[in-house]
This record gives sequence, C-alpha cells and structure tokens, in this order.
Amino acid sequence: MNVENPVKADRWAVAGRTFTSRLIVGTGKYKSLEENAAAVEASGAEIVTVAVRRVNISNPNEPMLTDFIDPKKITYLPNTAGCFTADDAIRTLRLAREAGGWNLVKLEVLGEAKTLYPDMRETLRATEVLVKEGFEPMVYCVDDPIAAKQLEEAGAVAIMPLGAPIGSGLGIQNRVTIRLIVEGASVPVLVDAGVGTASDAAQAMELGCDGVLMNTAIAEAKEPVMMARAMKAAVEAGRLAYLSGRMQKRRYADPSSPLAGLI
Repeated sequence: MNVENPVKADRWAVAGRTFTSRLIVGTGKYKSLEENAAAVEASGAEIVTVAVRRVNISNPNEPMLTDFIDPKKITYLPNTAGCFTADDAIRTLRLAREAGGWNLVKLEVLGEAKTLYPDMRETLRATEVLVKEGFEPMVYCVDDPIAAKQLEEAGAVAIMPLGAPIGSGLGIQNRVTIRLIVEGASVPVLVDAGVGTASDAAQAMELGCDGVLMNTAIAEAKEPVMMARAMKAAVEAGRLAYLSGRMQKRRYADPSSPLAGLI
C-alpha cells in the first residue's frame, strides 16, 4: 500500500474489471442529463447504474444518456429497477445486452411497491438463469448473510445488501448483518440503497464494504454536484479508516497523556 497516496493505490475488482473509485452512482431523479453528468464527474465514479426500463440509451430521436455520460469512459451497469418477477428482470437484461453488449449487470427483483424490498426467491432464480446465460450479475438483496451466501454460490459476482429501503435516506439500519455479510463473502460487497448523507457512506466503508451505490442521496440533494463531491470524500475517508484499523472501544476514559510522573 502506498502510504503517501493510499486511495490511488487501493483498487478493487469485480468480474475481472478493476476500479479505483468505490462509489457507484445512479442516473435517475436528476433535473437534467446535464446535471446528472456533472454529478458523476464530481463524484469521481467510474461506474453508473442505468435503469434500462426508464433511461433512454437507444432511441436517437430523444435525448440519450450516452450523449452526456460517455460509455467509453464510464462503465455502464444496466439494472432491472421496476421489475417484480424474475422473468421480467431476465427479459430486461437480455434487451440491455442486445442494445449495448453489456454482461456486467445489476439485478434487482422487487417484492412489492410499498417497501421495494427484494423478493429473494425470485432474485435467486433470476441469478441462476442469468449466470447460465453468461451474465455477470451484481445482485441487490436483503441484509441477510445466509441469502448473500446463496447468491454467491449461484454465481453472483457481487453482493449488494440494502442499508435501508430504496430512496429512504435512513442510512445503514443493521451494521451487524452488513458486517457478517462482508466477513462471509468471497466476492465484493457493496451497500446499495438507503444512503442519505456522507456519514452513511463513510460508515458502509468503515464496516469493510468494497463500495457503495447511491442515487437519491445525490440527485435529491439541494446541490447535487456538491453532494457528489461530499460522497466521494466520505467513501475515501471511510475506506482509509477501515484500512487504518480503528482504535479499540473502551468502557471508561483513558487519558491521552500519561498520568504518571506529573509535576
């Protein structure tokens, strides 16, 4: 590790692709595609997730995301936002592959519209089918270490447990299970959903996660570009804190200066 510039030297990999930035950002809810592009640049993100069913990536008669965020410079991660069955998710990603040749994808299969919690039975089924078809799915899931291990065994290239419900901004609600998922995984773990502000992103990284994915926290901020910069700094700070090895917690005070030998 380069101690002088540890962030630059600290890389992570998923499905054979290597990245420096551990922040993944979304492409929805922004006031304009221009604002979205400015936020991505400010965040330093090297991956953007794209809702295939909502964002225009193939119709040249309408404004296209690819005109503002260059897929040759930024890795596009097609996702299945809005899919409530395995079949819908599989069909959506097949269309994405036809449109852009993407194999690295983000899979989410939702159970209901109110909570937007993942339907893990359908999610696991979709993962198995997609892997057989040559996809490399990064999978949104509940914060459950058993479910996470099942997804990994099914071929998921990354596990993406929710920190809190999608778009809630509540922050990580269960640090214990996120830590257990990290400790038990052999593939990257990224907190996906629930981040509201910079301290939430830093906490995810301090727990040992490989990265954080967010959309609403940046897009719905009063100053999205400024928040994107804050999130970049938070992810880097949290990662450095994790690598540094934090001090042990103590039940009682411990003086910073020795009490022995006082005048």
